[in-house]
Amino acid sequence: MAKSLYETLEVNDTATAAEIKKSYRKLARKYHPDVNKDKDAEEKFKEINAAYEVLSDTNKKNQYDQYGDSMFGGQNFHDFAQGQGGGVDLDEVLRNMFGGSGGFGGGGFGQGGFGQGGFGGYEQPDLDVQAQITISFDTAILGGKQHISLNNNNFDIKIPEGIKDGQKIRAKGKGKSMPGHPPGDLIIKINVAESIEYERENFTLTKTFDIPLKTALFGGKVEIKTIHKDITLKVPSNTKQNQKFRVKELGVLNKKSASKGDLYLKANIVLPKLEDLDESLVTMMEEKLPAN
Repeated sequence: MAKSLYETLEVNDTATAAEIKKSYRKLARKYHPDVNKDKDAEEKFKEINAAYEVLSDTNKKNQYDQYGDSMFGGQNFHDFAQGQGGGVDLDEVLRNMFGGSGGFGGGGFGQGGFGQGGFGGYEQPDLDVQAQITISFDTAILGGKQHISLNNNNFDIKIPEGIKDGQKIRAKGKGKSMPGHPPGDLIIKINVAESIEYERENFTLTKTFDIPLKTALFGGKVEIKTIHKDITLKVPSNTKQNQKFRVKELGVLNKKSASKGDLYLKANIVLPKLEDLDESLVTMMEEKLPAN
């Protein structure tokens, strides 16, 4: 049985959840339209996110492991998606396969939005409606508003600062209605899109930043754009690869303590190309630099 979703994420069908997530993050970074300007990158990015939507969900993964590519008419996932024609909504395709209550977030996988086929709600006996949306990583950290389109009813919901992936928001009176009864509520599960810049652990953020070799060796100042504001980081001499610098209270809001966590900046030393260096410097380094 072909395993095209696994192939899309470049893992085998025995991969662990951690291995699947690691490969997804690597590929999402590689093909993100903001990073990769190749004309096919956006479609590849959508396929990667669609595959991850299934393989990161235990129930959907079990269904896919059982039926495999027969769900795509025997085609591999890429050919199936291409065969749907231009502008295909992969959210809708996958939701139809795995059931209407699943939901796959906003339009374009991880791009936010609610009114582009990402609603996966269902009616409860008490008239509440369950749904889920995908918001950007930045919105989850900073908070903001998200526009909702539901049954010809348009409204905004407030996204609280620091919300976590999987948390739920209740929109009062936005659920189903029935004569003689108060309207139900809309209960929205929040899916937070992956970030290509940050890693989050509770209230702590980690971001990798580039520094030239000269700055790493001799020290200097580096301008860094963080999610909250631009800062100037003083880098000491003899900075090592992956060395971390702590910046207080530029992480995620902790509502209980009414304070923000910390941001850790991880140094990535960018080596110069030999052909860009003066020949005499190259010769001297070759002669003088220690071998270990």
